Amino acid sequence: MSADDTPCPCDSGFPFAACCAPFLTGLGPAPTAEALMRSRYTAYARGRKDYLLATWYPVTRPDSLDLDPNTRWLGLQVRGAWEGNPGDTRGRVEFVARCKRGGRAKRIHEMSRFVFEDGRWFYVDGDTRGA
Repeated sequence: MSADDTPCPCDSGFPFAACCAPFLTGLGPAPTAEALMRSRYTAYARGRKDYLLATWYPVTRPDSLDLDPNTRWLGLQVRGAWEGNPGDTRGRVEFVARCKRGGRAKRIHEMSRFVFEDGRWFYVDGDTRGA
């Protein structure tokens, strides 16, 4: 099995090549807020901080981003998506991401907000309280 045939880290059920790879390699922008969220999870799993920063809304984007190389991403579950489709200007995606850091399992439950500007989706921010 080649690297492109492996299951996508975002747990979509599709091979990486047919899922998040086109977005991470710059072949085109994610068409929906959910697709952007999934590709951002994949970017975390693959250590692609360049992609994470490039898809972060400029107003809320941090100056830099440090990714812990000892974090192992274990899975993603999308709980729901509201708006965030072609023709929308805003979107929200609720998800639970699982990872292991320093031998300890962690769950990140977030309601993320997205905005569509200049022909592409951007991650704005997320609420982890009561997501």
